[in-house]
Amino acid sequence: MKIPLLSSAMLAVVMLGTGCVSNKKFAALQSSYSELQNQNRELDGKYQSAQRDLTGANTRVKSLEEQIASQRTGLAALQAALDKCLNSSSQGNVNISKLVDEINASNRYIQHLVNTKNKSDSLNLVLTNNLTRSLSREEMRDVDVQVLKGVVYISLSDNMLYKSGSYEISPAAGATLSKIAKIIKDYRDYDVLIEGNTDNVPISQKNIRNNWDLSALRASSVVQALQNDYAVDPKRLTAGGRGEYNPIAPNDTDAGKTRNRRTQIIITPKLDQFMDLIEKAPESATDSTSAVQ
Repeated sequence: MKIPLLSSAMLAVVMLGTGCVSNKKFAALQSSYSELQNQNRELDGKYQSAQRDLTGANTRVKSLEEQIASQRTGLAALQAALDKCLNSSSQGNVNISKLVDEINASNRYIQHLVNTKNKSDSLNLVLTNNLTRSLSREEMRDVDVQVLKGVVYISLSDNMLYKSGSYEISPAAGATLSKIAKIIKDYRDYDVLIEGNTDNVPISQKNIRNNWDLSALRASSVVQALQNDYAVDPKRLTAGGRGEYNPIAPNDTDAGKTRNRRTQIIITPKLDQFMDLIEKAPESATDSTSAVQ
């Protein structure tokens, strides 16, 4: 989503009309404004890419689960066909050996899918347990860790991370970020999306136009801290802002606004792992069952 920007010409008219700044100061402000525009476009592009990757990961997880159910259905049909053949006077016309082989192949593939999903769930559980054990009781008040559909979500409150009304990282957040960074570095086969969120209160700060800017800049600050201060590989990191449009609580109370002002660190498996599993699926057993009937 893009928000129309006030043109430089209109800014010049307004600022020169008020007589508040010199030409030199105006040029500096215009340069800073243009730089913020470019940064916002870059962050928006990275965020859109990460959203597509995350959607793809969830789609592939669902595909694996559907394949498990389909293979189990096929296995039951094959077993029923085999039983029918064994009890039928025409069983000599059926290749029993081929049916058995297909049943065994389906069993092996189902077990492979189940083992892969269990491994992924186990890794997420270990990651979550390691993180929660490393955080103090005081830190856990500002950090929420959840696993949803194979993805780990670490939600950090703005009170802990940032200076009030700013996108600068608070010195008090360093200890918590360092523990999260260690977990991220330990699990090298995962990508990391940093997602900024705000409440619906309009922001009024110099060089920050709205909550879109604030959420994206806050996510970018966390990404740069993980890269520069804690040596997380930047190729694994993506920063994005969702402004006020991804609330988890109503914004009509102070408590709800506090919950909505958060930054999420989203840890997802790499997509190529799911593609490899899908491509290794054996041929459908339905053709064999129809030949038996």
